[in-house]
Formats: sequence, C-alpha cells, structure tokens
Amino acid sequence: MSCSVNEFLNNTAGERPWTAVERWVLVTVLGVEMAMGVVGNCLVLLIKVMCSKQYSCRYWVPFLSLTLSDLGSSALIISGSLLAMLTGGQTSPWCEVVSLLKFAFITSSIGSIAILCVQRLLGMPSRGSVFFVFLVVTCLASWVSGVVFGIVPVVYTWIKYDPAEMLCAVFWETSYSDMLVYILCAFSVCIFFPILLIFLCSLLTAAGFIQRDDDDMSSVTPLLVAFYLLCYTPFAVSELILLGKLDLSPAPYWLRTLSSVMSYLDCGLNPIIYCSHRDFREAGLALLWTSRKSFSDPILTGMTKLKL
Repeated sequence: MSCSVNEFLNNTAGERPWTAVERWVLVTVLGVEMAMGVVGNCLVLLIKVMCSKQYSCRYWVPFLSLTLSDLGSSALIISGSLLAMLTGGQTSPWCEVVSLLKFAFITSSIGSIAILCVQRLLGMPSRGSVFFVFLVVTCLASWVSGVVFGIVPVVYTWIKYDPAEMLCAVFWETSYSDMLVYILCAFSVCIFFPILLIFLCSLLTAAGFIQRDDDDMSSVTPLLVAFYLLCYTPFAVSELILLGKLDLSPAPYWLRTLSSVMSYLDCGLNPIIYCSHRDFREAGLALLWTSRKSFSDPILTGMTKLKL
C-alpha cells in the first residue's frame, strides 16, 4: 500500500511530461498571454507618448520602466517559451540569453513597483533635475542587478532547458551550498528588499500617511502590487521548495509550469490595470477613435471654383 502511494506521489509531483492535449492548451495560453502583453504594452507606450497631457501621471518614470519590462518579457521571454513548446526546446546561445533576460525583467518589474510605491508615499513627482536623475539611476539599478545575477548561472554553466518552465532555467546538480548562497543573495538584493519597501509603503499608505489622489495614475498602484504578488507567488513557492530539498531535486513539474504561466500573465494584466484609471482609459479610447476616423473619413484634396 505504501509503495503504491509513493508511486502516485512520484507520478503527480515528479517529472511527468505533458500530454499532447496539455501541450496544445499551454501553447494556446502562451499565445494569448504574448498577444496581451505585446499589444497591451505597445498601446500603453503609445498613449503615454501621444496623450500625456490628457491624464495626470506624476510618477511616470517607474511606470515607464515597468511598461518596458513587461513589453520586453512578452516579446522575448513568452515568445521564447512558445517557440520552445512548438520545437521541443531551446539551444545555445539563445538558451543563456533567455535565462539572463528573465532575471533582468523580473528584477526590473519588482524594482519599478517598489520605486513607484516609495515615490507615491513621498509625494515627489518625476520632475526636477536632481530627483529625476536619481529615479532614472534607481530604475537602471534594478535592471542591472538582474543582469548581474543572471550572468552568474551562465558563467558557471548552471543553465539548461526545463520542459516544465518552458524555457532555460537554473539547475543545481552538484553543490547545495552553492545553490543556497546564490538564491539567498539574489532574493535578498533583488526580491526581498523591494518586497519590504512595497509592504512598508503599502502599510503607511493604508494608515493614511499620504493624501489619496484618485485623479493621478498612481491610484492604480495597489492593484499593480496585488496582482504582482498573486502572479509571482507560485515562483516564490517553487524556489522555497528547492531550498528545502537537500538532494537538489526541483519543485514539482506542475508547479514550475504554473510559475511560468502566472508570471507571464502579469505582463498582460498590467495594461488592463492601467485602463481601470478613467482618464487614462478615455485618453486611449480617444486616440484609437481619432486614428480610426483618420482612415475612414473622406479627405479634401482639392477645390474647384464654379462660375454661375
């Protein structure tokens, strides 16, 4: 009886590959997420550039950094996973590039949200030469930290294709101590510190330490935080499971797949969250309506004067 139970647990939590039907379901989901992320974030950038005067966005620097991160992840990482599902894997050097970029996009997104929370708490808009430079440098630091921690596994050849995550990931096969030191350092610098800032600022905001401005785009910050934490919870759980296994075996197959799908979903949800702000939504609708009319309305190309 105990043997059959162990076999069941191994089949459900082990390295069970997806069936053909499950594979095509994942391909469909990835295609929808990629379309949502690419189209949505491109529209967001277009609205921010062409309609910036039609809505209030005092803290636009972290918003811009987050949008670029979501767009890059949708165009490069999700498309890479989709291609890997269709072709059966990823090869070098694209494998290492995808792994490095994934780290950069994860750290830049959470870093941008943390900067947005801090800036909103302080009530300091993204203008003024000194503070503007400080914001830009801070956002760049969140990107660079991801690149630095992403390079380490590539240099030490810890990267290989993971069918569960549908992209190249870090695999630990030799030393538990190396894995422990790396994950603790990466999480402390790139994940734990921004999460701490997000929770601290959220608590102070909920306690009424700032005056709410529902007319500004920053009013969607709580939604951005909530959905980010929701979408990246499977990723955090899978890493915690890995830390608890001395035999270096990875998290369950289904959990690694869920962590990828949910993290990709966040890139497509953020543009929808932006559109929950009335002024931003109206600016986007006005832009789309104007573009539509410019193609459908007749154009006056000349005039002829008639003598009666």
